[in-house]
Amino acid sequence: MKDIFAIAKNGEATPVELGYHFPAEFAPQESMWLSWPHKEESWPGKIEKIYAPYAQFVKEVAKGQKVNINVADEAMKAFAMGHLERAGVDLNRVFFHFFPTNDAWCRDHGPAFVINPNAEQKKAIVKWNYNAWGDKYPPYDLDNQIPIRIAENLGIPYFKPGIVMEGGSVEFNGQGTLLTSTACLLNKNRNPQLNQAQIEQYLCDYYGVSNILWVGDGIIGDDTDGHIDDITRFVNADTVVTVVEENKSDENHEILAENLDLLKKMRLENGKQLNIVELPMPSPVIWEDQRLPASYANFYIGNDVVVVPTFRDNNDQKALDILTDCFPDRRVIGIDSTDIIWGLGSFHCLSQQEPAV
Repeated sequence: MKDIFAIAKNGEATPVELGYHFPAEFAPQESMWLSWPHKEESWPGKIEKIYAPYAQFVKEVAKGQKVNINVADEAMKAFAMGHLERAGVDLNRVFFHFFPTNDAWCRDHGPAFVINPNAEQKKAIVKWNYNAWGDKYPPYDLDNQIPIRIAENLGIPYFKPGIVMEGGSVEFNGQGTLLTSTACLLNKNRNPQLNQAQIEQYLCDYYGVSNILWVGDGIIGDDTDGHIDDITRFVNADTVVTVVEENKSDENHEILAENLDLLKKMRLENGKQLNIVELPMPSPVIWEDQRLPASYANFYIGNDVVVVPTFRDNNDQKALDILTDCFPDRRVIGIDSTDIIWGLGSFHCLSQQEPAV
């Protein structure tokens, strides 16, 4: 049989043809991948304030799994370790890799792990192209190489579809259904040469899904053009939480009401309707006259914890209570993301899971 490393790299077969699929985030994980934040332009005037909540995030996830962190060099590693030690992180669970990055958003530039438990090579990576959300924030050459660096480090094959795709733009139930948004995936600043049907084919071929569901626009302030991980998330195979805005004068109200209506009409891969749990939005978070994309939906699901961004808002506890009901087998922890969200993303945007297999 031909070597799967060559087959994958040369594009001779797609992951789905070889029996691979992208698991749900709530499936067992081996580790979480991060790229240590260092780009001051992403948090102008505030970057020093993000390290304490970021380290707390690492601490909570590391209680249940390994955490891998991309850093540029020994100096950045020492800086990171100082913050992690102060937060009380179990450093036996943390592993540093000298893979330099342009920015911290590992959900979008990091590796998309696919698995086939029945294969000799049980794990592989899909190396999508990355262009910093439509060439908004160059340079991104280092970020674009991260999946290859990780695949080579782990000694696993990687597939190269050759199109732009970001991890925050897709959401999975692990049974064949993928949820995404037209605002992002059909945006001409990503893959202008492809129509919706062609993009769906890439999603099926490389993520191993069969049922693709589309919502519309993303929330106000989201510079990714509407990533799904700020709007609607799977909490189990047939249930989503989706954010809603009760204030009819808020500019998110209509966008989110339309998405809710779309979700109610959708069907899973087995023909069943979605179970839909509504999640409130926080009051608008404004910094330097800019509305930020604050959303409780940008949580990270780890092996034993769900880390939820909070915003010093009256709805924080309500959101935590709703998510606690959705994840009875995990600790649901709120961590203040008021400073982190100045970077226009939160814990889910900053992280990428590596599944256990």
